[in-house]
Amino acid sequence: MTIVDHFETFHGLPVFTLPELPEPDEEALPAAGDVAWRLDCYAAGEIPFAELWRSFTDRVSSAQVRALVIGPWWDDEYTDLRPALELIVADAERFPALRALFLADVTGEECEISWLQLTDVTPVLERFPLLEELGVRGGDSQGVGEEPLRLRPVRHDALRVLRFESGGLPGQVVRSVGACELPALERLELWLGVSHYGGDTTVADLAPLLVQGRFPALRHLGVQNSEVQDEIAAALAPAPVVAQLESLSLSMGTLTDTGAEALLLGQPLKHLKRLDLHHHFLSESMADRIRAVFDSTGTEVDLSDHRTPDSWGDQEWRYVAVSE
Repeated sequence: MTIVDHFETFHGLPVFTLPELPEPDEEALPAAGDVAWRLDCYAAGEIPFAELWRSFTDRVSSAQVRALVIGPWWDDEYTDLRPALELIVADAERFPALRALFLADVTGEECEISWLQLTDVTPVLERFPLLEELGVRGGDSQGVGEEPLRLRPVRHDALRVLRFESGGLPGQVVRSVGACELPALERLELWLGVSHYGGDTTVADLAPLLVQGRFPALRHLGVQNSEVQDEIAAALAPAPVVAQLESLSLSMGTLTDTGAEALLLGQPLKHLKRLDLHHHFLSESMADRIRAVFDSTGTEVDLSDHRTPDSWGDQEWRYVAVSE
């Protein structure tokens, strides 16, 4: 199981966690635009998010904030993200310089990724038209929140990076991504997860993403952390979108020789600068074949984190990097 760590940098800026409520001798905070501000209700002394948000907007020049990272937003029991997100969206006009937002920078020690109770994140894109990067972690596969992670199709002219990290990404989110108009999108990363934790995305749901020119600026595509990684590899092997990419990631999932063979028999991939297959179940002979294909092309191939299936009797079980 891959451990998801807190960000040290985000959007090219060092992450700074807002300290506890100010004391009379509090040291000067960094300049508002020099760091990515991280809000964490635990680090701030287990206070409600509304109080932490007020403290943040009182102490920091919000007009200069360029990047914002939301850590644990609950002060006692796990609660859904909607009230916190509503505060952020309501104050959108106070953050004209905001270009990057990450929702739920939370580790497994604080809350399992599949327990994170999210909400419809579409208002972020609607209220921050200049946002360039949006990341979301979680999915609420347990169904304990008022609503699960959702996205509605939108047009957004500035978004360059979109990343969903999940142990079970709802197919509805993937379909909505495919229906969005994102002319500036350069990087798209989807952690699909497993069905047991709500990951009901099918290969058919991915079809709109595989058409060349759907996102004309796209240069990196990651379809990762999936229990059907072989099927995804087979779908990507002939996909027109691959021709416009500089990097492709099929990492963190259950990729076997079957999926790797499909990639090798599909369209040439030698134009890629990077092919990321880490956390895989390939045989050594197949890994050697892949290395041989790309040895002379300059393509960086990541075949690290080789895994072997778990055995239960006469059954083998392959697992993704991040699920619960």
